[in-house]
Amino acid sequence: MKIIHLISGGDVGGAKTHVLSLLQGLGRTETVRLVCFLEGPFAQEAREMGIDTLVITQGNLFSVVNTLAEMIRVEGFEIVHCHGSRANLLGTLLRRKVDVPMVTTVHSDYRLDYLGRPLHRLTYGTINTICVRRIPYHIGVSDAMADLLINRGFDPQTMFSIYNGVDFTPVVPKLDRAAYFSSIGLAAGESDVVFGIAARLSAVKDVATLIRGFGLACQEADNIRLVIAGDGEQRTMLENLAQQCCPAGKYVFAGWVEDTDSFYGAIDVNTLTSLSETFPYALTEGARMHCATIASRVGGVPYLIQDGVCGLLFPAQDAQALSRHILTLARDTALRLRLGEALYRRASEHFSVDATVNRQREIYSMMLRRSRRPRDRRDGVLICGAYGKGNAGDDSILEAILQQMRHIDPDLPLYVLSRNPKETRLRYRVGAIHTFDVWGFWRRMGKTKLYLNGGGSLIQDVTSTRSLQYYLSNIALAKKRGNRVLMYGCGIGPVKTPSNRRAAGRIIDKYADAITLRETHSAQELQTMGVTRPEITVTADPALLLEPASTEAVSAFLTAEGLNLTQKHVLFVLRPWQGLEEKLPLLAAEAQRCYEVHGLVPVFFALEPKRDRPVAEAAAALVACPHHIVSAPHDGHLIVGMMGRMEAVVSMRLHALIFAAGLGVPLVGVVYDPKVSGFLDYLEQKRYLSLDAVSAQGLSTLVEEALGQGINTYSAARLRTLAQENETAARKLLEEPV
Repeated sequence: MKIIHLISGGDVGGAKTHVLSLLQGLGRTETVRLVCFLEGPFAQEAREMGIDTLVITQGNLFSVVNTLAEMIRVEGFEIVHCHGSRANLLGTLLRRKVDVPMVTTVHSDYRLDYLGRPLHRLTYGTINTICVRRIPYHIGVSDAMADLLINRGFDPQTMFSIYNGVDFTPVVPKLDRAAYFSSIGLAAGESDVVFGIAARLSAVKDVATLIRGFGLACQEADNIRLVIAGDGEQRTMLENLAQQCCPAGKYVFAGWVEDTDSFYGAIDVNTLTSLSETFPYALTEGARMHCATIASRVGGVPYLIQDGVCGLLFPAQDAQALSRHILTLARDTALRLRLGEALYRRASEHFSVDATVNRQREIYSMMLRRSRRPRDRRDGVLICGAYGKGNAGDDSILEAILQQMRHIDPDLPLYVLSRNPKETRLRYRVGAIHTFDVWGFWRRMGKTKLYLNGGGSLIQDVTSTRSLQYYLSNIALAKKRGNRVLMYGCGIGPVKTPSNRRAAGRIIDKYADAITLRETHSAQELQTMGVTRPEITVTADPALLLEPASTEAVSAFLTAEGLNLTQKHVLFVLRPWQGLEEKLPLLAAEAQRCYEVHGLVPVFFALEPKRDRPVAEAAAALVACPHHIVSAPHDGHLIVGMMGRMEAVVSMRLHALIFAAGLGVPLVGVVYDPKVSGFLDYLEQKRYLSLDAVSAQGLSTLVEEALGQGINTYSAARLRTLAQENETAARKLLEEPV
């Protein structure tokens, strides 16, 4: 690939480090040229690093654009990459002259770039705000920055995130611990625990909270020290605050630190107290030296530091919480070492320079592939389902469907009908249209190739006839607008009203091109409705293909929810339903029995938090043993990972049973709807009873059988194989001509 990077040339700090390290890494495999518009230290350092650097300082704006356009055409540059407001302006003008993919990296919030300079904000800031939106592709220097831009209306499907990488090649600091502390005037012995921060001493870094938190900790610990490295407009104020809050001799202001290796090599705990961050180099630089870390939970920080797993997080400006973390690490050497090593492993794997360069190369490849897609034909998939309503089961179906569509074609445009389009865009990086935005999905249906009626039991009239009519109408509308129509990994029924059954059968038979079903009961329903024309395949629920989150991520989630990971747990998943109230004491009694007989701590899990949480709390109130109430996280992979930690799952919710089955975890179903028993029958799984039939003896018998079974890996593998067949059906329709 041949890439030209545009930047003003006056950049400093994180943006400078990011661009230079990125170009140096890319230059090993790609042809890269850096064009600056200002001669100075930036361009000089780039040349010293071996980067092909050109400085254009003469000519008016339009002559510079013409020069760049000629260079791109003659030398065959394939991608233009902009950094900063001046480059964004030039890139916007270049789009009129060259037809190559163009991307801009947003290093900071462009609305704050000229904070405190109203004239510059009005002129340069306004121009940049316009130009940054006219560039087709965008890269945020953290997921948090990408989320910020998507929230402002940027297209999530042309938005990427990348992280500032650090070179993790082992280094030996110039000064050892004792020599470094001596050089800055800090008296610290081997038994002292030294906390440090390297930051600009400005309001946004909020070093004042660090000083207050450290001062509070000093009241209980005598062996702690603090090094504040950096300078800035708040230094005098911070020095006065430290005199008030901290004992003399326990802290030092070290000024600007050029030898960061010696700084991070000497301290025991790296700290960050910022009010706002994208993804600070200070954290990865500390990780490189195996420092334990305490940081404020802001911006991109949680994407690196999983609280309790590879560092400790606290709410910004909360000096009390920070003080508690300081004391925790001051008193526990083993914890400091464990957190430091965990952060080193995570950062070196995901946030090294090599990882950053590889990610950037992937983004360029994707841009080039997309630029070669035909622009004059239908493209993409519109997915319809019960999404964006806060039901973790339905949202997990969507996550699995998107995963399969991207496996078919990683560049496939994807759009989702959602009750919460904003949240859907953010979470899944897809286009999203409100469920009832008729004009919006009418237009989109005119451009997509495949309409996917996706997952769950959409074709039913138990919820309401209007819901059934909505989904049937969309199936017909999509077909009339020229889409292939696939009903994907779904359940059918119950459809009870005769007129509804006739309408459903007629519309599905006429307009659906293919149907994949998650169990045989649904196939029987379609047959009785008279559906014979579409190709029907019994597969399995797409959500079975969701992989568990990493062990570290699952542990962090469970720990944050208060679970003791040395104990064993049993999961109860309940939902509001007529008749549950009188059976709740029996379910609670079984949870109590699991603890008393097997030592299993009950976890009451709200899969659809808004509806299920009150039921979970009501059941938990009836048990006397230790227990937990957990609401489903937004991440389906975390839910699956949590299920895998359970000894057994007792559930009314179908998707909890689906997740458990996909992992082979022993399960017991409490049936409130035929779709639950239909799924379990399909599994040849007879450990279920109807809600009406729940009894103490019956429930405990099934739970004992489940616990005696243990993990069933054969069944789990079979189900996952079946679930993959949904993708085969989608691929076939996407490859067929419309």
